[in-house]
Amino acid sequence: MLWIAIRMLTGDAQKFYGLLFGIGFSTLLITQQMTIFINLIERGASGVFNAPEAQVWVMDPVSRTTDVSFPMPATALDKVRSVEGVEWAVPHLRAAANVRTKEGDLEGVAVIGVDDATLIGLPKRMVAGDKTVLFAPDSVVIDDVGTTRLFSDGGQALGERLELNDQRAVIRGIADAIPSFTSQVVLYTRYSNALNYVPGTRNRMTFVLAGVREGESPQAVAARIEKETGLKAQTHDEFARAGINFIIENTGIPTNFGITVFLGFVVGVAIVGLTFSLFLRDNIKQFGALKAIGVTNGKIVQMVAVQAGLVGLIGYALGVVGTVLFLKAFGGNPFFKGFYIPWQIPLISLAAVVVILAITGFIAIRSVLKTEPAAVFR
Repeated sequence: MLWIAIRMLTGDAQKFYGLLFGIGFSTLLITQQMTIFINLIERGASGVFNAPEAQVWVMDPVSRTTDVSFPMPATALDKVRSVEGVEWAVPHLRAAANVRTKEGDLEGVAVIGVDDATLIGLPKRMVAGDKTVLFAPDSVVIDDVGTTRLFSDGGQALGERLELNDQRAVIRGIADAIPSFTSQVVLYTRYSNALNYVPGTRNRMTFVLAGVREGESPQAVAARIEKETGLKAQTHDEFARAGINFIIENTGIPTNFGITVFLGFVVGVAIVGLTFSLFLRDNIKQFGALKAIGVTNGKIVQMVAVQAGLVGLIGYALGVVGTVLFLKAFGGNPFFKGFYIPWQIPLISLAAVVVILAITGFIAIRSVLKTEPAAVFR
């Protein structure tokens, strides 16, 4: 009987492909939009991810994220270093500036000052050059996405001279960095150079990056820093989560993407429901004939469930594959750099497909179950 159900489904090619399109399109829309949403809000924590060595981030109590922060006095560094359990602590500066290229183009950039001695705060990997290029005079390292913003050919960025707040800066390296939420150009330089590149204020240091001694937990050390210094201290994971939450709470991105995902679900219900209902209505006589020869309603339900399951499985696979191909096709676009599909999203899409098929199947099968076998012979 189940084989008969599959033959009935594939025998009507027009409706079969219509069902596949409805499920596939819904899966593609839900999976793709949720993937972009997750990757986009994770960029709110890009500043934390680009400094992997820091186990604890120390900041002014009013600071919220790497981009929403308030500078601290230089004495904060010594206070953090004096706390029990702190293995090392280095200064970290993040500030906005304007840069003018040799061609005269003006671009807003983020200047990040990393520790002069250890270069802690610089992304782990380099696309071109070596981290030690920062020890050269007036040297800066640009993020790889930033090269596409400042120069038409990113490979020509090395050796370019920039005018950064009336100071000379020479690009001597390209970092493989996670782009920021706004995809702003990022320039990395030593902390002492960064103090010259950004306008002066009384307090200049934005963060203190700290590591913990062996046997100590970052949570315990962070709590100890807060208690003894009065500053705000968060672990690497906590501060990354704060950056993500800031994007969620202060932008309309969750609402916009949520509406799109909901519309994908509604479209799936509408297309699949209408097509599945038409399919069952067109085959009402065949189901009636089966009931006339003794096939029970329970068996009919199993046949419809197999039809729905086959359509759902193929359509779901097409939708997920479509999302993967979409990310690969746009992988060269800086906006999509590093985008990936979290394993939870395909499961959510699968659950959505199951719900769509359950709703549409329940609505469509009622007419079949009410069909009297004698109606076939009238």
